[in-house]
Amino acid sequence: MSTGPTHAISGTAAWGAVVVGFGAYDLGHFTPQTVVVGAIMASGAALLPDLDHPGSTVSRTFGPISKAASKAINTVSHAVYRGTRTKKDSNRDGGHRGLTHTVVFALLAGIGTTAVVQATNRWALPILLFFFCGLAVRGLMHKWCPKRDAWAISGSSALLTILCWSWAQTGPEQAPALGIAVIAGCVAHYIGDAITEQGCPMLWPVPIMGRLWFPVAPPKILRMKTGGKVELSLILPVLTLAAVWLSAAALQRAGAVPWLEWDLLPGGWSSVPPVAAG
Repeated sequence: MSTGPTHAISGTAAWGAVVVGFGAYDLGHFTPQTVVVGAIMASGAALLPDLDHPGSTVSRTFGPISKAASKAINTVSHAVYRGTRTKKDSNRDGGHRGLTHTVVFALLAGIGTTAVVQATNRWALPILLFFFCGLAVRGLMHKWCPKRDAWAISGSSALLTILCWSWAQTGPEQAPALGIAVIAGCVAHYIGDAITEQGCPMLWPVPIMGRLWFPVAPPKILRMKTGGKVELSLILPVLTLAAVWLSAAALQRAGAVPWLEWDLLPGGWSSVPPVAAG
């Protein structure tokens, strides 16, 4: 489950699940605006780990800038892998599916996002939105305008950023929620990679069977080929339906659709009322 659209949609679904599951605890002030902005950031963050591969589609998101960043990330990832691998770890490159494919990276990315939004009193948020919007659009439109996609994606990302910024006006009190959105997107990426043939070393540096870069994965019979028929005809449609359902439930949880009288999840919200917007 590693194509761009599948990753992006999985990030949206993961964020919806977080809001639905933890919204009752007011974790990060889940307002309707935060739910929407968080969905964009989670979708983009679900592509973020693949910036460690200079040949990946997402590395072309912002043209030469993202390509250069991808090469730098790949170099660092390779160095970390070669410097920490044990004798039982494979003698591979380590640049791709290395450092950025670990929970450690997800936590650092989430904490960094929270810190930047809080420290700048939200004025850095448009830059972060532009970046994550670009990754999300690149993931969803991975075969779109292959020769001029950087300009098209940058323009689309700028438009989405302006629209979100003018409407959302998300404040620094929402910073923790946005950091959680980035973590959710990254973790969704790891889970998607884990069910492919290569697995994902998401638990580094926890030693498992003498390996620090243990590729977490289900039994081989349950693994799928990247971009194969199972992913495109089964996983992607199911994830899309889940993302739509969970996003609607998340907005209901945040109080964005008080007129919606039916419950979107088993058990409803009767025991825990929606978090008030504002």
